[in-house]
Amino acid sequence: MTEIEVKIEVNDPKAIKEKLLSSGAKLEKGRSLEKNTLYDFPSQPLYKKRQALRLRKINKKFYLTFKGTLQKSRKFKVREEYETEVKNGREFQKILKGLNLKPTFSYKKYRSLFRKKGLKICLDETPVGNFLELEGPREHIVRFASALGFSPKEFIKVDYIQLIKNKRN
Repeated sequence: MTEIEVKIEVNDPKAIKEKLLSSGAKLEKGRSLEKNTLYDFPSQPLYKKRQALRLRKINKKFYLTFKGTLQKSRKFKVREEYETEVKNGREFQKILKGLNLKPTFSYKKYRSLFRKKGLKICLDETPVGNFLELEGPREHIVRFASALGFSPKEFIKVDYIQLIKNKRN
Protein backbone atom coordinates (compact mmCIF):
# COMPACT_ATOMS: atom_id res chain seq x y z
CA MET A 1 0.00 0.00 0.00
CA THR A 2 1.20 3.53 -0.71
CA GLU A 3 1.09 5.87 2.26
CA ILE A 4 0.55 9.58 1.51
CA GLU A 5 0.69 11.85 4.55
CA VAL A 6 1.63 15.17 6.08
CA LYS A 7 2.04 16.47 9.59
CA ILE A 8 0.94 19.87 10.84
CA GLU A 9 2.23 21.24 14.12
CA VAL A 10 -0.58 22.31 16.47
CA ASN A 11 -0.40 24.26 19.71
CA ASP A 12 -3.59 23.18 21.45
CA PRO A 13 -4.52 19.48 21.06
CA LYS A 14 -7.78 19.97 22.96
CA ALA A 15 -8.95 22.73 20.61
CA ILE A 16 -7.94 20.70 17.54
CA LYS A 17 -9.82 17.66 18.85
CA GLU A 18 -12.96 19.79 19.17
CA LYS A 19 -12.41 21.17 15.64
CA LEU A 20 -12.01 17.65 14.27
CA LEU A 21 -15.22 16.44 15.88
CA SER A 22 -17.18 19.51 14.77
CA SER A 23 -15.90 18.97 11.20
CA GLY A 24 -17.54 15.54 11.15
CA ALA A 25 -14.46 13.43 11.86
CA LYS A 26 -15.28 10.38 13.95
CA LEU A 27 -13.12 9.31 16.88
CA GLU A 28 -12.06 5.74 16.15
CA LYS A 29 -9.58 5.24 18.97
CA GLY A 30 -9.14 7.43 22.02
CA ARG A 31 -5.84 8.73 23.34
CA SER A 32 -3.43 5.85 23.88
CA LEU A 33 0.29 5.47 24.48
CA GLU A 34 2.37 4.09 21.61
CA LYS A 35 5.91 2.78 22.06
CA ASN A 36 7.80 2.71 18.77
CA THR A 37 11.12 0.95 18.17
CA LEU A 38 13.00 0.94 14.88
CA TYR A 39 15.15 -2.06 13.97
CA ASP A 40 18.03 -2.39 11.54
CA PHE A 41 21.02 -4.61 10.84
CA PRO A 42 24.42 -3.56 12.28
CA SER A 43 25.51 -2.03 8.93
CA GLN A 44 22.19 -0.08 8.82
CA PRO A 45 21.09 -0.85 5.24
CA LEU A 46 17.50 0.21 6.01
CA TYR A 47 18.60 3.57 7.41
CA LYS A 48 20.90 4.16 4.43
CA LYS A 49 18.00 3.57 2.01
CA ARG A 50 15.69 5.74 4.19
CA GLN A 51 13.55 2.69 4.89
CA ALA A 52 12.25 1.61 8.28
CA LEU A 53 11.27 -1.54 10.14
CA ARG A 54 9.22 -0.56 13.17
CA LEU A 55 7.73 -2.56 16.00
CA ARG A 56 4.95 -0.57 17.69
CA LYS A 57 3.29 -1.46 20.97
CA ILE A 58 -0.15 -0.06 21.73
CA ASN A 59 -1.48 -1.27 25.07
CA LYS A 60 -0.78 -5.01 24.86
CA LYS A 61 -0.85 -5.28 21.05
CA PHE A 62 2.18 -5.21 18.76
CA TYR A 63 2.34 -4.16 15.11
CA LEU A 64 5.22 -4.65 12.68
CA THR A 65 5.55 -2.06 9.91
CA PHE A 66 7.90 -1.83 6.96
CA LYS A 67 8.21 1.61 5.36
CA GLY A 68 9.83 1.80 1.93
CA THR A 69 12.07 4.46 0.46
CA LEU A 70 10.55 7.92 0.23
CA GLN A 71 9.16 8.84 -3.18
CA LYS A 72 9.60 12.28 -4.69
CA SER A 73 6.92 14.75 -3.67
CA ARG A 74 7.19 18.45 -2.86
CA LYS A 75 4.39 18.66 -0.29
CA PHE A 76 3.67 15.10 0.85
CA LYS A 77 5.51 12.21 2.45
CA VAL A 78 4.91 9.30 0.06
CA ARG A 79 6.21 5.77 0.54
CA GLU A 80 5.19 2.13 0.45
CA GLU A 81 4.00 0.83 3.81
CA TYR A 82 3.09 -2.68 4.97
CA GLU A 83 1.81 -3.43 8.46
CA THR A 84 0.62 -6.50 10.32
CA GLU A 85 -0.36 -7.30 13.87
CA VAL A 86 2.09 -9.53 15.73
CA LYS A 87 0.49 -12.09 18.07
CA ASN A 88 3.34 -12.34 20.56
CA GLY A 89 5.49 -9.22 20.69
CA ARG A 90 8.03 -10.60 23.16
CA GLU A 91 8.71 -13.69 21.05
CA PHE A 92 8.84 -11.59 17.90
CA GLN A 93 11.53 -9.40 19.45
CA LYS A 94 13.55 -12.60 19.95
CA ILE A 95 13.05 -13.44 16.26
CA LEU A 96 14.32 -9.99 15.26
CA LYS A 97 17.36 -10.45 17.51
CA GLY A 98 17.93 -13.91 16.03
CA LEU A 99 17.97 -12.33 12.56
CA ASN A 100 20.65 -9.90 13.81
CA LEU A 101 18.26 -6.93 13.75
CA LYS A 102 18.98 -4.47 16.55
CA PRO A 103 16.88 -1.69 18.06
CA THR A 104 18.29 1.56 16.64
CA PHE A 105 15.82 4.21 17.83
CA SER A 106 12.85 4.33 20.21
CA TYR A 107 10.28 6.95 21.05
CA LYS A 108 6.87 7.24 22.69
CA LYS A 109 3.85 9.30 21.78
CA TYR A 110 0.19 9.57 22.66
CA ARG A 111 -2.17 9.19 19.71
CA SER A 112 -5.87 9.73 19.14
CA LEU A 113 -7.21 8.32 15.86
CA PHE A 114 -10.03 9.88 13.84
CA ARG A 115 -11.46 9.11 10.39
CA LYS A 116 -13.35 11.16 7.86
CA LYS A 117 -14.20 10.16 4.28
CA GLY A 118 -11.09 8.23 3.34
CA LEU A 119 -8.80 10.23 5.59
CA LYS A 120 -6.96 8.82 8.57
CA ILE A 121 -6.45 11.66 11.03
CA CYS A 122 -4.10 11.28 13.99
CA LEU A 123 -3.65 13.73 16.80
CA ASP A 124 -0.19 13.01 18.21
CA GLU A 125 1.42 14.29 21.39
CA THR A 126 5.17 13.74 21.08
CA PRO A 127 8.32 14.78 22.98
CA VAL A 128 8.88 17.45 20.30
CA GLY A 129 5.38 18.92 20.14
CA ASN A 130 1.82 18.18 19.12
CA PHE A 131 0.98 17.27 15.55
CA LEU A 132 -1.96 16.51 13.36
CA GLU A 133 -1.12 13.74 10.90
CA LEU A 134 -3.33 13.49 7.83
CA GLU A 135 -3.11 10.37 5.67
CA GLY A 136 -5.05 9.67 2.50
CA PRO A 137 -5.46 10.99 -1.05
CA ARG A 138 -3.59 14.25 -1.69
CA GLU A 139 -6.71 16.23 -2.59
CA HIS A 140 -8.52 15.06 0.58
CA ILE A 141 -5.54 16.10 2.72
CA VAL A 142 -5.37 19.58 1.18
CA ARG A 143 -9.14 20.11 1.37
CA PHE A 144 -9.44 18.93 4.98
CA ALA A 145 -6.38 20.88 6.15
CA SER A 146 -7.82 24.00 4.52
CA ALA A 147 -11.19 23.44 6.24
CA LEU A 148 -9.31 23.34 9.56
CA GLY A 149 -7.53 26.61 8.71
CA PHE A 150 -4.13 25.21 7.61
CA SER A 151 -2.35 25.81 4.31
CA PRO A 152 0.05 23.51 2.44
CA LYS A 153 2.85 25.86 3.57
CA GLU A 154 2.38 24.37 7.05
CA PHE A 155 2.76 20.75 5.85
CA ILE A 156 5.66 18.83 7.38
CA LYS A 157 7.00 15.86 5.39
CA VAL A 158 9.54 14.51 7.86
CA ASP A 159 8.84 11.68 10.28
CA TYR A 160 8.94 11.78 14.07
CA ILE A 161 12.40 10.23 14.15
CA GLN A 162 13.83 13.14 12.15
CA LEU A 163 11.88 15.68 14.22
CA ILE A 164 13.20 14.17 17.47
CA LYS A 165 16.78 13.92 16.18
CA ASN A 166 16.66 17.53 14.91
CA LYS A 167 15.43 18.72 18.31
CA ARG A 168 18.30 16.92 20.08
CA ASN A 169 20.92 18.64 17.87
